[in-house]
Amino acid sequence: MDLRRLNSFVAVAEEGHFGNAAKRLYLSPPSVTLHIKQLEADFGVRLLHRTPVALTPAGQRLLRHARRLLGALDAARQDLAELTEPEGSRPARLRVGVMSHGAGEVTSSALSAFQHLRPDVALSVVQLDFQAHQSALLEGDVDVAFIRPAPTDDRIRYDVLDSEPRVAIVPAASPLADARGEGVPVDELLDEPFLPVAQVPREFADYFYFVPARGGIPVRRGFPAVVRTPYDALRSVAGGAGIATSVESFTHYHSWPGTAFVPILDAPWEKCVLARRGDDDSPSVQTFRALTAALAKNQPLRPEGNKSPDPATLRNSAKRIRRDRAA
Repeated sequence: MDLRRLNSFVAVAEEGHFGNAAKRLYLSPPSVTLHIKQLEADFGVRLLHRTPVALTPAGQRLLRHARRLLGALDAARQDLAELTEPEGSRPARLRVGVMSHGAGEVTSSALSAFQHLRPDVALSVVQLDFQAHQSALLEGDVDVAFIRPAPTDDRIRYDVLDSEPRVAIVPAASPLADARGEGVPVDELLDEPFLPVAQVPREFADYFYFVPARGGIPVRRGFPAVVRTPYDALRSVAGGAGIATSVESFTHYHSWPGTAFVPILDAPWEKCVLARRGDDDSPSVQTFRALTAALAKNQPLRPEGNKSPDPATLRNSAKRIRRDRAA
């Protein structure tokens, strides 16, 4: 069996979207679609519903086996690579963690540039969820990570790549969705039910729930759900389980039927950072940092023509909306 087909299947199952699976694998969407069709032909069963993307019962069973098989293959490759190295040396590698869409096109550009500059280093990409984006660094599962918000753990260092405005992700049928054009002040969201995210770093909870803006107002939790990834959040919002929050660039890389993105006018802008362990000064990490920083200066997170107004303009818009609604 061609293992590329299994890789594509796992990516589509985890992303919930063919286009985003293709971005994750650095393949074209038609290639991913072809891999899924070939895999279904191999097994003689339908593995995925297409619209919306969802696993069939057969697909759910295969996903468990596919993850184990691919994990075992990666472990075998690493084990054999170490065996063939001269005694006392380690194979050069760089593991890059990416949370959500990372730093947008900067992420894929940095990966491509690093591969071109350092073909001797084994480069791998690890998808990070909401819970593990910091622990993956601290536990040595990745060497660098594109994450947000910026961590406060003093064992982690980071480079700020960009900052951008916030958005709310709401059900398309919600009254809040009517404000998708002009946006809303943050205080109009604080009484809404938010999707529950559990066992996340404190910084992420503060970011996701706007804890600093609440002034002690408790968070209303939506329906119990396990929300670990952007597509968990989008599916749950579409199902009416609550609202979620993200950053403006998210809207250019993710979508889901039944959801709407609403600009949050007066929330503090959020940083996207490239994080690393504070005690890791390896040449591969330093090279990747330098490449990413150079690219981030010239390649914005948001596509050209989609730049948001500056924070002062957004705050003034929020004040105007409050005055208009109070009149």
